[in-house]
Amino acid sequence: MQTQDVKIPKARIAVLIGEKGSVKRRIEKRADVKLEIDSKEGDVIIEGDSLGVYETMNVVRAIGRGFNPTVAELLFNEKYAFELIDIVEFTGKSEKKRTRMKGRLIGEDGKSRKYIEKITETHIVVYGKTVALIGELESVALAKQALEMLLEGSPHSNVFRWLENKIKFGR
Repeated sequence: MQTQDVKIPKARIAVLIGEKGSVKRRIEKRADVKLEIDSKEGDVIIEGDSLGVYETMNVVRAIGRGFNPTVAELLFNEKYAFELIDIVEFTGKSEKKRTRMKGRLIGEDGKSRKYIEKITETHIVVYGKTVALIGELESVALAKQALEMLLEGSPHSNVFRWLENKIKFGR
């Protein structure tokens, strides 16, 4: 039996539990693990065999970073990967810079985020000080590189053109 402790934002605990515990039960059954959730602290203790604990840890972290549980549960499939980008690494401690960068990533009416999601076939969530990605391994790597280019200040048109060429002419 292995145990792992994961901390998620308190605001996401209700999503992890689900209506009448439905999400929690579904995850426990799918990975054959036991979830112990401390809603006051945001602590989640995962207990089970090592593979089940590892997979569940990523699913719980993904829900904690803002993903819908259905999308997060894609991580039970070994083809899918979860990646986290810390926006603070690109902006420093400046709240103003971080807000501007989140705006760059999301774009007007969410257009930038949606375009990157569509072309790379990934799921992207900008939440708090992070950007989280879920998708197939190669797609996540490509989307991550594009998002980091935006965070480094590359113009949207250059990033989108780069992405289109990567998709068109092979990754």
